[in-house]
Amino acid sequence: MGVTLNDTPSANRLHIGVYGKTNSGKSALINAFTGQEVSIVADVAGTTTDPVYKAMEIHPLGACTIIDTAGFDDDSSLGGQRVERTKLAAEKTDLAVMVCAADSECSRENFTEELKWYRYFREKGTPVLFIINKTDLADAEELSAFLKRETGEEALAVSAKTGEGMDEVKTALVRKVPENFGSRLITGDMVKEEDLVLLVMPQDIQAPNGRLILPQVQTLRELLDKKCLVMSVTTDKLIPALKTLSAPPKLIITDSQVFDYVYENKPKESMLTSFSVLFAAYKGDLPYYVQGAKAMDALTEKSRVLIAECCTHAPLAEDIGRVKLPRMLRKRFGEKLQVENVSGTDFPKDLSGYDLIIQCGACMFNRKYVLSRIDRAKEQEIPMTNYGVAIAHLTGILEHVAMP
Repeated sequence: MGVTLNDTPSANRLHIGVYGKTNSGKSALINAFTGQEVSIVADVAGTTTDPVYKAMEIHPLGACTIIDTAGFDDDSSLGGQRVERTKLAAEKTDLAVMVCAADSECSRENFTEELKWYRYFREKGTPVLFIINKTDLADAEELSAFLKRETGEEALAVSAKTGEGMDEVKTALVRKVPENFGSRLITGDMVKEEDLVLLVMPQDIQAPNGRLILPQVQTLRELLDKKCLVMSVTTDKLIPALKTLSAPPKLIITDSQVFDYVYENKPKESMLTSFSVLFAAYKGDLPYYVQGAKAMDALTEKSRVLIAECCTHAPLAEDIGRVKLPRMLRKRFGEKLQVENVSGTDFPKDLSGYDLIIQCGACMFNRKYVLSRIDRAKEQEIPMTNYGVAIAHLTGILEHVAMP
């Protein structure tokens, strides 16, 4: 199914991750909270293996992705792999729900994992809601007091089995939503109502047949919501389009692959940027990416570059991440330059062997996960940039590119 202008992309949804020990009632809580059979519920420990991602609309939270994770105390033969998947889910989580069973014995030893994960989320700036489940089996007062002493957080007592407390869960989650979530704009304050914006969108082999790629769809929708005047053309119609206009566009947004051509032919008065540069700010850390692009000048043919794509598509002819960017890099720094590619969530933990990381626009990932990659690069002191910023630097026009 193609992306429509009215769809909320998964990457833009509030990601709510549910964490806890095996059989703490995570899956049952999700089913009771959402009113849907999202996850399998059973008395057998380890029923949930890989994280389950479910996109849905939940009033009053709006568009959400609920993540049901495996128990972080899974000691089965595949437990280690399951916990790794849970850690990956944690990197994508905007709001964490920590589920504890009311019939658990209150001691630091019994809640070592919960407290460790709580500290992890707090270090990442992720809000945490403690929920004490199974209040139909035991009183929650002692556990609630314990969690308050250890974390300072007020825990919410519920019973997923009877449905008690589900309305309070929604209210508590609304209070926990990060203050600025959903307020970021792709184009920032670059344009306003009735400004003319020209979109240059080459429909090459990477564009799905009969559809636009996601960054184009999202940017176009935002411009329409801003009441801008929008004109869209393919690269070969840029000059004819400009000739039809009585005044130059306020902003031209192009595909990064044709940055140099559009720059050479644009009116001097028009600001120029690319979809990838806009998404560098929308999903990541644009100033850090700019620093990373400038660090590119230190590369030699003995350097090693990692190109990280979010999509897991099969490589295509003239693919930007696997063909065009490597070609540009080797032309500048030497044919022996090592370029490696990863896709999807296959992002190395150890980045020390690389001299530069180039991340795609990341339209398929939520900002929380992109920032987790950036944090990893910063911690290991590896320069990182993204497709659009890198191409602008390689073509010598980075300083002329408008940024939100």
